[in-house]
Amino acid sequence: MKQLLTGNEAAAESAVYAGCRYYYGYPITPQNELINYMSVRMPQVKGTFIQAESEIAAISMVHGSAAAGGRAMTSSSSPGISLKQEGISYLAGSELPCVIVNIQRGGPGLGDISASQADYFQSVKGGGHGDYRLIVLAPSSVQEMADLVYDAFDLADRYCNPVLILGDAQIGQLMEPVEFKKEFRENLPLKDWALTGADNRSRRIIKSFYSVKGELEVFNAKLQNKYKEIEKNEVRYEAVNIDEADVVLVAYGTSARICKEAMRKSAQFEFRVGLIRPITLWPFPGEYIRKISERVKCLLAVEMSAGQMVEDVRLAVEGRCPVHFYGRTGGGVPTSLEIINKIVEILPKNMAAKTPLPFAGVK
Repeated sequence: MKQLLTGNEAAAESAVYAGCRYYYGYPITPQNELINYMSVRMPQVKGTFIQAESEIAAISMVHGSAAAGGRAMTSSSSPGISLKQEGISYLAGSELPCVIVNIQRGGPGLGDISASQADYFQSVKGGGHGDYRLIVLAPSSVQEMADLVYDAFDLADRYCNPVLILGDAQIGQLMEPVEFKKEFRENLPLKDWALTGADNRSRRIIKSFYSVKGELEVFNAKLQNKYKEIEKNEVRYEAVNIDEADVVLVAYGTSARICKEAMRKSAQFEFRVGLIRPITLWPFPGEYIRKISERVKCLLAVEMSAGQMVEDVRLAVEGRCPVHFYGRTGGGVPTSLEIINKIVEILPKNMAAKTPLPFAGVK
């Protein structure tokens, strides 16, 4: 049965379905619907909800529950996620599974509460200290928010690694029909590494501190091998109208929704437009983008930022074709007409000359 929910509410309910019974958070717009929803749902499923005294406290509580084997989650928005970065590094360094939701807002600094995608670097390059990676999932609808949050808990457990859901204010507060088709989980398998009391078993240790020279390097090599396995197995993306495309847009989340509208509107022109939508921002679908770049005129990365994901697109393409960028910052949202105008601007001259420009000057 479908329900009409916001993206924030869908994320919360999906976490409950996935077996999350420990939620710790601190209010910040535009993700407050999520924390409000969890304050009601956690007691109903005999879970634990705590509004912590700070974002730092919340991520530390996640660390404790994850170490004890529970499915734990926190959520926040951009400045709050910044405060959690040390704790996120500790979770990665302790190889603890958890789910973190970032409903991005405009920045830098306190910024505003409008939608933004300017936390890409922070999310995929490791916002805290040390050589670590988060699995980063980027939903572009309320239904996908529900699906990816559910999957995130399984991925976190499978790789003993934090998973970040990277949304934005529009995805978080947009209301759409959503259906929870997956199993409602109550009795999850026990984790043989969790700290549950050592009365009848051998000692277990969870740590991220290595005092003996050389131990930390060995541990980091283990982490890097794990990340290679994630890159091999977990890349996700959506490809639309790729086979005949002259220009391929690369966008995620809200920007990808707008790019799909631009594709529909550009069908009247002589050029053909395709879309690659990364669903995993890390691991990034660089290999697929590289293959596509060998047979298209150019790529155009569209983001609600000054240009962050475009760097990973360029790294994947390695000069095989031109890579262009169009973005809006500080809560600005690109329009489909702006994107079409940009496509016409970057087309090779022989193609652009054949293209009518009804959208010239439209902002």
